[in-house]
Amino acid sequence: MIEEIGIRDLGVIGEATLPLGPGFTALTGETGAGKTMVVTALGLLLGARADASAIRKGSDRAVVDGRWLVPEEGAVAERVREAGGDLDPAGDGRAELLVSRTLAGEGRSRAAVGGRSAPVGLLAELADQLVVVHGQSDQIRLRTAAAQREALDRYAGERLAGPLADYQTAYRRWTANRDELDQLIAEREQRAAEAAELRAAVAEIEVVAPQPGEQEELEARALRLGNAEELRVAAAQAHELLSSESPDETRDVLSLLDGARRLLDRVAELDPELSALADTVGNLSFLAADAATELASYAAGFDADSARELEVVQHRIAELAVLVRKYGPTLEDAIDFLDTGSRRLLELDTDEDRIAALQSDVDADAVVVAELAETLSVVRSEAGADLAAAVSAELSALAMPDAQLMVDVRGREEFTLAGRDSVQLLLQPHPGAEPRPLGRGASGGELSRIMLAIEVVLAASDPVPTFVFDEVDAGVGGAAAIEIGRRLGRLAESAQVIVVTHLAQVAAFATNHLRVEKDRSGAVTESSVRRLDGDERVAEMARLLSGLPDSETGLAHARELLELSGTRA
Repeated sequence: MIEEIGIRDLGVIGEATLPLGPGFTALTGETGAGKTMVVTALGLLLGARADASAIRKGSDRAVVDGRWLVPEEGAVAERVREAGGDLDPAGDGRAELLVSRTLAGEGRSRAAVGGRSAPVGLLAELADQLVVVHGQSDQIRLRTAAAQREALDRYAGERLAGPLADYQTAYRRWTANRDELDQLIAEREQRAAEAAELRAAVAEIEVVAPQPGEQEELEARALRLGNAEELRVAAAQAHELLSSESPDETRDVLSLLDGARRLLDRVAELDPELSALADTVGNLSFLAADAATELASYAAGFDADSARELEVVQHRIAELAVLVRKYGPTLEDAIDFLDTGSRRLLELDTDEDRIAALQSDVDADAVVVAELAETLSVVRSEAGADLAAAVSAELSALAMPDAQLMVDVRGREEFTLAGRDSVQLLLQPHPGAEPRPLGRGASGGELSRIMLAIEVVLAASDPVPTFVFDEVDAGVGGAAAIEIGRRLGRLAESAQVIVVTHLAQVAAFATNHLRVEKDRSGAVTESSVRRLDGDERVAEMARLLSGLPDSETGLAHARELLELSGTRA
């Protein structure tokens, strides 16, 4: 619901604030006072195309602000938060949303939603969920065939909801399987070639049978074997120094340590400190003996076959290098490729089985989809007849007694997520005339009344927060105008209704009456908006009736209309 709209420097309006709120708001005023600019301002807030010529003469920009009340956790609030905007809690599960649009003289415009700059497209996106506008030149709602079909579906309500849900489940399954089947068939040769390549790659890797960490281990062995003689000589010489087997045994480390330990043992009893050192020398002797044994074993480990072993290791490294080059960049990647490639190969090798299974599912679902689509067509046809009858009855009361709305539901060849029905709303202006699509063969005022009749009927099953009607009463008067006002009042029981009108018979049913006033200051006309109550409202309605705000006859008639409508002045 729109709480308030602020306008500055738009058209003839210098600065104005429109207090709106719930119920039925009627907007009246003299010709040229700027009533149309109010609808233009609302259009800007709803993402309409900006026109720099709408900026008030002498100003460099026009600004329109809107304050909405929206459900705190609804789709609108969620979309605003996604865009980075903020909402202020307003209580009762509602939140306040601020929207603004600035139109610059050079033709550019800026938008803000929830205090955050936003693309104008976001305004249009939110508008779809906030407001329905019906103007003389642009009946936005139900403009497309898809919108007309959606309106019929919402009118049909629960009797269509169940079959439609079943149909959409079957349709999504059918199209998903069909798309996969088409892709498998279209890519059959490509997938067969991929399978052949994978089969060769997997076989190549399996023959080599690489193991995790093997490459590093082999490289270490190759380094050792490539320097085998140098390593053997170093180990043998070190062993000789530790434990020499030559006649001059006093030169090796073990002999020297043994001699040092014996010397210390002779005098160890004389000084405890020296005794501890003797033990240390003894431990060194044991360690040197162990090292000598290990060095001897290490040197003996090199034999005449080291060169042959090196050749084998280098050959294995070369095999692994081929895998790394093809499937790397590391050996682990090649090993992983064996795993993923095997799984992919298994998938590709079952293509024919998958194609056969999908074909069976697609054929079966095609039958189900066709049957469910036929059910939708039957329900839509029945609901269409009901909608046509209800709207036609409304048209009779709106000074179009001979007009009949028709809902044409026709099957198409192709299926869509909504079924296979093409829905079109047609108007037969009088018996014997050829029914024509809405908007053709009807004047602007007639079209507005047609849309009003449709909205009144749809309101029960298709609630919309706000409706705006511009000149819905064009070309009518008297009893027909009273019926228009009565139906707008009925629509306002379930939604906010804002109406630009020049008829007192319509304004009488409003719960909020605003007047656009103008005065002249130099060459620029300025307009402002005032809320009317009491005698001021009666005077405005008298002006609408007779052109004179103080006519006794007009005033009496105005009071009579207010009494008839049940609203208070």
